[in-house]
Amino acid sequence: MTRASLNKKPAEVASMFDEVAERYDLTNDVLSLGQDRIWRKEVARAVDARPAQKILDLAAGTATSSQPFARAGAYVVPCDFSIGMLRVGKRRHPWMPFTAGDGTELPFRDDTFDTVTISFGLRNIQDTDAALRELYRVTKPGGQVVICEFSHPAWAPFRTVYMEYLMRALPPVATAVSSNPDAYVYLAESIREWPDQPALASRLQRAGWSKVAWRNLTGGVVALHRGTKPR
Repeated sequence: MTRASLNKKPAEVASMFDEVAERYDLTNDVLSLGQDRIWRKEVARAVDARPAQKILDLAAGTATSSQPFARAGAYVVPCDFSIGMLRVGKRRHPWMPFTAGDGTELPFRDDTFDTVTISFGLRNIQDTDAALRELYRVTKPGGQVVICEFSHPAWAPFRTVYMEYLMRALPPVATAVSSNPDAYVYLAESIREWPDQPALASRLQRAGWSKVAWRNLTGGVVALHRGTKPR
């Protein structure tokens, strides 16, 4: 079994996700107590996909996150660097244009997409700032970025309980439902080490995004960040 370390070497992270691809969506549903469905609905509202829009869904995995955009009539490209995830996704959604790509060196031209979005994948990219710049590069002027990522609960007592759940309860639950429970130890550690909401907003601004804002979901367990590429 493969478990990536917090230096997030791309080959290690991709291999880890290859191994959990078949049961990834089910495991997430169990570990989040069903909250992941609510979070994805909020992402869909924020993206507000329209017919004929071009949307990049980075770190899309099996493209569960891409389906609301496709149903809205947008042209959505699910992109991921885990070939195992892409294979499972292609089997489930054969009509979608799955694309292999590294978030720090995307295989798309400048100013291609109306919206770029990434859910629960930004913290797994080795160079966060490079990824934010790449997302900016491939977005059309006037387009937007929507990032959904685990974050830091705002209320200190809840934050303490949440961190205890991540490090103590999550691994045993993952053992019961995942094909690679060690991968979820890495995921718990990566959540704990991830920057808080204001820090991520600052990094978006440094990458060039304007009108950067965020709102908390589930008390800050997850944060939804948005930004616009100036015209």
